[in-house]
Amino acid sequence: MRIGVNPEKENNKLDLESYHRVVIPVYIPNLEENYFKDGLTIFKLCIESLSYTIHNKTRISLIDNGCCEEVQDYLKELYNGLEEVDQLLHSKINLGKVNAIYSAVKSNLEPLITISDADVMFLPNWQNNVEGILKDFPESGMVSPVPSSLGYKSEFVNSTIYYGIFKGKIQFEDVVNPEGLIKFQESISREMYNKTHLEKYLTVSNSQNSAVIGCGHFVATLRAEVFKSAPPEVCQHKIVGGSENRYFDLPNDKAGFLRLATKGNYAYHLGNAFEPWMREKIDKILTQPKETQALSQLPDAKPLSKFQFKIGKLLRKILFFKFKSFYFKIKGVKTKY
Repeated sequence: MRIGVNPEKENNKLDLESYHRVVIPVYIPNLEENYFKDGLTIFKLCIESLSYTIHNKTRISLIDNGCCEEVQDYLKELYNGLEEVDQLLHSKINLGKVNAIYSAVKSNLEPLITISDADVMFLPNWQNNVEGILKDFPESGMVSPVPSSLGYKSEFVNSTIYYGIFKGKIQFEDVVNPEGLIKFQESISREMYNKTHLEKYLTVSNSQNSAVIGCGHFVATLRAEVFKSAPPEVCQHKIVGGSENRYFDLPNDKAGFLRLATKGNYAYHLGNAFEPWMREKIDKILTQPKETQALSQLPDAKPLSKFQFKIGKLLRKILFFKFKSFYFKIKGVKTKY
């Protein structure tokens, strides 16, 4: 039996107050194993930094991706206590990073979606700088607040290369925050950058702005349109196995979007081991004015065509591989890069 009429039938239009959503899958199955023992401490730093550095047009989705009870309790505490956290999704099993992210992405309407690992420390002005690139480059679809001098090596920057050669300008610029590059390679315990990498990175520019070519995806902001180009089937891998390439990187590139990063370093990848400098950095962040500036309007996306993507793919092979040394020398870097 049904009594009366569902009132939502009279008010059935979704009212969107935000335009930027941050999605964080959390997998901390225990706090005993060496790999996970600092997991909750690191995640608390992530949330503390994130909640303090976002504007009021932002909402947060947290995914409990098979976490232990202590972590579940903290997630519930965040959901009940932080206004920005308006979604908490639970799974008793680890769905994998991609599937966990898509469980939130497919059910939200914000035009900008930041996907982040649970071990990221967000720095002041990250959102302002990322959104600034998306505004000044309407062709961009994926922007990270963490630049990498090796971002140009990605096989998923074909549309970006086409844009830089025919619509903008590709050049080497001085690295703004070498410390950020050093912090990242320390976080993964692997030396990535040589002396030249710490001095120069490859950028693309237009009359409005410039940005570093390429980016990683441990934290990145994507236009919602990118996810529409992803494979329709469920991802079969928990992590790696090419899953992030297939569901994030390739869809962005093939859809004709640029893959970029801010020139300044606006986030840290913390890894899984707590270090005292992390607490010191958070304390400094909390003394700075809280970020409140949101975009008045986000320009519509302007992706390149499939033909331009293919031309960019050919040019990347020629200029960044076959004649890389010659091309980079013309651009101002004569040493091995």
